[in-house]
Amino acid sequence: MIDKSDQAYKTIGEVVKILNDNNRSKKEIATHTIRFWEKQFKQIKPKILSGNRRYYDKSNIDLLKKIMFLLKDQGMTIIGVKKILNSKHTNNLDEISNKLIKADNLKNKISNISEIIKDLKKLK
Repeated sequence: MIDKSDQAYKTIGEVVKILNDNNRSKKEIATHTIRFWEKQFKQIKPKILSGNRRYYDKSNIDLLKKIMFLLKDQGMTIIGVKKILNSKHTNNLDEISNKLIKADNLKNKISNISEIIKDLKKLK
């Protein structure tokens, strides 16, 4: 399968795969969820071509990632996410999510080191 560039339009199925690959909470996102979010968040504007096929550009995909992060990882409500997306603070979302991901990675590494130390103590 040929890999599409980041700038190419993606189908809704490809977007679901991208979102699920980036999903920190283990709840799978489905195509009907994206369609529901389109109705809730006017900022999501895919190109809809003949046969009602949706095509998403990079900015739409990034927006969907932010929405997923706020709803699924942060446990916010749709109303809360709407308020954030309509405010001037949306640019800070990427920075916040990146810091949380780095913190999670660090916690995992520390946990792994702790387990190794416990195993080494058992060997003595």
